[in-house]
Amino acid sequence: MSAPIPARYFDGQTSRLYHVTLGVDADQAVLAGDVERRCPLAQLHVSERTSHAVRKVSFPDGAYLEITDQAAFNDLLHASGHRDSLVVRLQQSWRATLLALLATVLALFLCYQYLLPLGAKGLAYALPPAVERQLGQGVLGMLDRHVFAPSALGQARQDGLRAQFARLATPDGSRLEHRIVFRKSKIGPNAFALPSGDIVLTDEMVELMPDDQAVMGVLAHELGHLQRRHLTRRIIQTSAVGAGAALLFGDVSAVVATLPPLLLDLKYSRDVERDADDYAIDMLRHNGIALEHLAQVFVALGKLDHGTPYLSSHPASAERVARIRAAQ
Repeated sequence: MSAPIPARYFDGQTSRLYHVTLGVDADQAVLAGDVERRCPLAQLHVSERTSHAVRKVSFPDGAYLEITDQAAFNDLLHASGHRDSLVVRLQQSWRATLLALLATVLALFLCYQYLLPLGAKGLAYALPPAVERQLGQGVLGMLDRHVFAPSALGQARQDGLRAQFARLATPDGSRLEHRIVFRKSKIGPNAFALPSGDIVLTDEMVELMPDDQAVMGVLAHELGHLQRRHLTRRIIQTSAVGAGAALLFGDVSAVVATLPPLLLDLKYSRDVERDADDYAIDMLRHNGIALEHLAQVFVALGKLDHGTPYLSSHPASAERVARIRAAQ
């Protein structure tokens, strides 16, 4: 029989403490002292090994032992042939812990980079139009209170641009419900589409464009964002990240709090912008409009000397201009 070690015994029925010693005789755990008891080793459950916590040995009937002398208990376990599970052994290894951390970070990155956008795209296309409209409900009103003023363009000018765009056919023949609204802006030339179906065009953007055909290019680009559900997908992705953070940190309010900043600081990815550009290219080509008008949109924006404004989904670049011209 192995040398016994001191332990505290609880019967699982009362809070009474019994002082005992624990030893091993063949395949039996042997208690002596305030309580005398034997139990097959195979029926006992030993708690995981940690640096400072008291080890616990549980019996089938709910009784248990607490053992504070970790070194002596580890020697007893080793002598009895007990071995920690693989998970416990990995937890005790800093190399395994570091590897697990790196694997977790890599998995999260891959999910965020590939799985989340794919899932958001599928969900966005599955949403009924009424639900998608609700995502953008009230956003234009909020922007009107903080960012925009009523358009200074004459009603005839506004109606003329709307009528021109309404006469254009979409590349696939679909007629996505939308509304073109004009606003005077504190943030300069801009245009963007909301899930509500509103395409907002600022007076400054209209004035910046060299001709109405370029304005049609801007509107076609924004219709592409609507058609491909880009903003809805972005909202779903951001909400999913916020929900994940809420599960980790317990702050559900973060999900709600991040939505307005998202709408006020939206920067689409290069792939998304390319997608909207392709839609605009197809739409202009389908209606016999020279693609140079779309290229001139980004030439004009590229001449502006200011930082990225709120809700800017039009980062001008020579690369985009070259790409549009190459498609002619």
